[in-house]
Amino acid sequence: MLDNLISDSQGDTLVSSGNKFELGFFTPNGSAAHRRYVGIWYYRSNPQIIVWVANRDSPVLDDSGVLSIAGDGNLKVFDENGRTYWSTNLEGSPSMNRTAKIMDSGNLVISDEDEENHLGRILWQSFGNPTDTFLPGMKMDENIILTSWTSYDDPVPGNFTFQLDQEGDSQFVIWKRSMRYWKSGVSGKFIGSDEMPSALSYLLSNFTSSTQNITVPYLTSALYSDTRMIMSFTGQILYFKWKNEKDWSLIWAEPRDSCSVYNACGNFGICNSNNKVLCKCLPGFDPSLPDNWNNGDFSGGCSRKSKICSKTAESDTFLSLRMMNVGNPDSQFKAKNEMECKLECLNNCQCKAYSYEEAKITQRGVTDGNACWIWSLDLNNLQEEYEGGGSLYVRVAGQDVGMNFTKHRYGVSRGKSFLSLTIPITFISIIVLVSLASTILYMYVQRRRRNAEGHGNRGDIQRNLALHLCDSERRVKDLIDSGRFQEDNAKGIHVPFFDFESILAATDYFSNTNRLGQGGFGAVYKAKFPGGQEIAVKRLSSCSGQGLEEFKNEVVLIAKLQHRNLVRLLGYCVSGDEKMLLYEYMPNKSLDSFIFDKKLSMLLDWELRYNIILGIARGLLYLHQDSRLRIIHRDLKTSNILLDEDMNPKISDFGLARIFGGKETAVNTKRVVGTYGYMSPEYALDGLFSFKSDVFSFGVVVLEIISGKRNTGFYQPEQNLSLLGYAWQLWKEDKAMNLVEQSISENCDVEDVVKCVIVGLLCVQEDPSERPTMSNVVFMLGSETATLPTPKQPAFVVRRCTSTSSRASSLSKQETFSHNELTVTLEDGR
Repeated sequence: MLDNLISDSQGDTLVSSGNKFELGFFTPNGSAAHRRYVGIWYYRSNPQIIVWVANRDSPVLDDSGVLSIAGDGNLKVFDENGRTYWSTNLEGSPSMNRTAKIMDSGNLVISDEDEENHLGRILWQSFGNPTDTFLPGMKMDENIILTSWTSYDDPVPGNFTFQLDQEGDSQFVIWKRSMRYWKSGVSGKFIGSDEMPSALSYLLSNFTSSTQNITVPYLTSALYSDTRMIMSFTGQILYFKWKNEKDWSLIWAEPRDSCSVYNACGNFGICNSNNKVLCKCLPGFDPSLPDNWNNGDFSGGCSRKSKICSKTAESDTFLSLRMMNVGNPDSQFKAKNEMECKLECLNNCQCKAYSYEEAKITQRGVTDGNACWIWSLDLNNLQEEYEGGGSLYVRVAGQDVGMNFTKHRYGVSRGKSFLSLTIPITFISIIVLVSLASTILYMYVQRRRRNAEGHGNRGDIQRNLALHLCDSERRVKDLIDSGRFQEDNAKGIHVPFFDFESILAATDYFSNTNRLGQGGFGAVYKAKFPGGQEIAVKRLSSCSGQGLEEFKNEVVLIAKLQHRNLVRLLGYCVSGDEKMLLYEYMPNKSLDSFIFDKKLSMLLDWELRYNIILGIARGLLYLHQDSRLRIIHRDLKTSNILLDEDMNPKISDFGLARIFGGKETAVNTKRVVGTYGYMSPEYALDGLFSFKSDVFSFGVVVLEIISGKRNTGFYQPEQNLSLLGYAWQLWKEDKAMNLVEQSISENCDVEDVVKCVIVGLLCVQEDPSERPTMSNVVFMLGSETATLPTPKQPAFVVRRCTSTSSRASSLSKQETFSHNELTVTLEDGR
């Protein structure tokens, strides 16, 4: 209860009855400037977590401030000279029993008490006048606006506001001044995956209770009492939940990346946050404001090159876009089949695009009809490589689309119905021609091969190198006999098939000069094909049973994955006992060849190491969450991170990877495979692996990148610690910078280094449930304002015995051994 005043000079504060919240004067986030504000924060939170600020526009510049109910009945902040800095601005005659009280909900309430000293008529409450934070018990209506701070240490109203969207039903919007910056439910009708979490939607719901003819907002369940939502000064709306006695856990944030910003690339502009160039126009479209695009302003969007729906409709074409997110459609109806949906769009001159989805069984057991979505207005909020995204068919003029687009992500579909007959005929003709050409080519190559064997003329083979796509699905189906991949087989594997003779010539018959490395699966060679194209060839060892499984796995998995931080599969070859995979060539080889080499490590400054860490995290996030398949890598390590010519990291070697079903969270296996030093404890000891197994391996890689030391080769004789234990000890002693490799310690960003050390330690915690998800890791690494949890003791802190290290060093660089179905790779330091 506030009797008369709170004096800043006396250090007075007011605490709620249950010791939940505290009211008083504060200086934001330890700012050096002496600016004093009246605010509410969580009781004894350190650092202070401010949830409400009174005089955010007018700070008191010394400690003479007081908070009191003035003679006019208003709660005011003023100084010793009587200058008012903030007031509740209540009207009417004041009551003798007017009081202010801080509630356990965090609500500051001004009321007229009744004779029994109970809370009477509420005149004003902070819940009705929020700043940047929404708490359980607040009522989210059209009058509530959350306004961000200007910066981390300045509560002056900033550029971003969060409120109900006046144009949508129970939807929300972030405004950046007068510009719509983010909006919920943009594509909810189309893909339904961009909605708010149910817990957050519940928190923002308008639950009210009438008591004594007074409406007081409250939350009907204590389940959400330890949550809060913040409109951050960075433009993100952040949703936190109290995790334990010390930490808040970030549950949800939007916009989560640059492409989540509302219509980031304008109408008909496609956004891809994985690309260096964020925006591009659809084929058949040009930037409306090309100069603005060069300056990073995409608000102008794209415009059509040519008109659609001309006198001859057959000139129109549909671009087929996969894994797309797009703004909500303008209409929807139940179509019998996809052709009916396409014709509906084709015969409607206002139709810009359509999407079709076949009927499916809902949770209630009811079969939904085939859905046909139609977009009549300009397409907005387009994103590609979107998890859970659908297939979108965009209407363009046929003259604007060349065949070169079919080589990439875009497929072309003609609009006229008579093509339903033309396409099958053309397809059958192509099959016949390809089969005939393949037969002739095979006979021709066999003849050349015999000539080469008889006369040793390699030049004949070099002149007749061939790459063809025939028969790829049949060949792969013959290889993949595991039931786990039967569903994928039916869909076909669209990976080019390479002739064995062409690979022989391109690798100079697998000469040692072209040998790039050796693994448990076999050797990797550099191949140079006509035209100068360089490719890495992974040749399966005939004596490696593990390699055969790897080959099956990678042909199926990698063909379906496309991300800038994953190595791209270019093709495969099967010829007798020979089995090979062809990848894009990485000129800088693997990450371990740099960070563990005294000379080469000096080429990796901190900025480059930080970008490599972030790139690996994004690649893992794609595997775990954003790809069409949810995949656990199971063998993430520095030697499986390859570097392209620009030193961008790419995750490789998916031989041990596993596909996870939509509802799977963990799997137990009898065959434990992986690399010592990178395997999580629950996997190495119990055979239990999950997405958190990859998180553990990522944490080890992060600490190795920072320190330049191998986890398996590191040894502290004084304390008998592994690299993880050493990093943990340094962090506890507030000496995290001592972990940094000496060559970069003087020119690194201290805050970024400490953040990466904490993230690494969070990832290697012993309890998998304590480790963050990769989405949280990417957010923590990319955010300058995120509050990082406190890590707990990692697994394998103390080495079991000193002989482990000597045993590892006595083995070859990569030696695989098996015992009781445990397959482990030991890596020796260089």
